[in-house]
Amino acid sequence: MDRTFPETLSALRRQKNISQRTAAAELNISQALLSHYDNGAREPGLAFICRVCDYYGVTADYLLCRSEEPESAAKIADMGRE
Repeated sequence: MDRTFPETLSALRRQKNISQRTAAAELNISQALLSHYDNGAREPGLAFICRVCDYYGVTADYLLCRSEEPESAAKIADMGRE
């Protein structure tokens, strides 16, 4: 994969057209800490990873650059049945 966690985190925020300040507040962290995550200066813990996945509606595999698919196969299958 050509992308990194910080790039993915930043891209998700930009795709939703959300400011860093807004995302940080809604993720319950400081803007400075989110900036550190966005630029790769710090690595987040598991609790933050889980919040980000829920917030943006993506899988941890996608967020951690282990998959190119932002949604799980099960979720995609469920959407097809609706």
